[in-house]
Amino acid sequence: MERNNYQGALQQPLGSGFSASSTATEVIAGIDLKGKTAIVTGGNAGIGLETTKILAAAGATVIVPARNIEKARKNLEGVSNVEIEAMDLAKPETIDAFAEKFLATGRPLHILINNAGMMWVPLQRDNRGFESQLSTNYFGQFQLVAILWPALKNANGARVVNVSSLGHHIAAFNFDDPNFEHREYQTLLGYGQSKTASNLFSLELDQRAKAHQVRAYSLHPGSIAGTELARDADIELFKQMGFFDESGNIRPKILASLKTIPQGAATSVWVATSPLLDQIGGVYCEDADIAELLSDDPSIQTSAKLHQSGVMDYSLDESNAKKLWALTEKMTGIKFKL
Repeated sequence: MERNNYQGALQQPLGSGFSASSTATEVIAGIDLKGKTAIVTGGNAGIGLETTKILAAAGATVIVPARNIEKARKNLEGVSNVEIEAMDLAKPETIDAFAEKFLATGRPLHILINNAGMMWVPLQRDNRGFESQLSTNYFGQFQLVAILWPALKNANGARVVNVSSLGHHIAAFNFDDPNFEHREYQTLLGYGQSKTASNLFSLELDQRAKAHQVRAYSLHPGSIAGTELARDADIELFKQMGFFDESGNIRPKILASLKTIPQGAATSVWVATSPLLDQIGGVYCEDADIAELLSDDPSIQTSAKLHQSGVMDYSLDESNAKKLWALTEKMTGIKFKL
């Protein structure tokens, strides 16, 4: 019988042996990536930089597409097995250029980690009129994977890892008005739906791609101290999220749950390399394991919901996933030919 994760059918923790405190170095121990090629978007800062370093240290050749080449070179100085290329996920033409350049090398692509993203921004639109968080956090992922598909297929065993967020709990995908053309813009709603979209994309991509030995995953890296993600945030947004109290102080429970950057990169690295996932895909992971499935029914309480973790059922819904795929092809004009 065919196994897929529609409706969260496979959302059961595996007992990986790791936890929220595990680091990227720990989860990749004993895994040899020599001869493998990886691409890590946003791989020159925060958890993306740590992910790049860890994969390269394990022997992989890691390509890092970056908006700021000079910054990327500075941050990656001294890291072997790394190539830096130009790309901006908010500019579709640069995604095309980067992906086509990679395809021209003829190399297979074994690991694609869509790590780059944005959050907390005021209403901004790309040159197509798409809301910026949706454009960067989701449409950019879809376009990059679609164009790189021949290289993923030629790897004879590849993984696409989409870095999502617990933020998908904030909002389901709004099919009626995804770009906030007819409703009031709220940055957290924009962020939440972009991450729900990433989960749905991973779910449907895995179902369509697994016949070609390409598996797809989404994940929550954790709340992480020391990254650039919150550089545009107003303190009122942190209060809305429940991270800060009314006096503007971070709540002790939140402070205690913050991960270091090596811990924050662990789930991305685990999902990209763990043999425990060789026969399973389309799942949402956290803390270096498969996450628990949640319902948006307020009457249903689980330990994950009480501890602000897990994956919402609407972001693993089969009909939503198929509907989003079709809408994405229509809006972007990209036909993903698997």
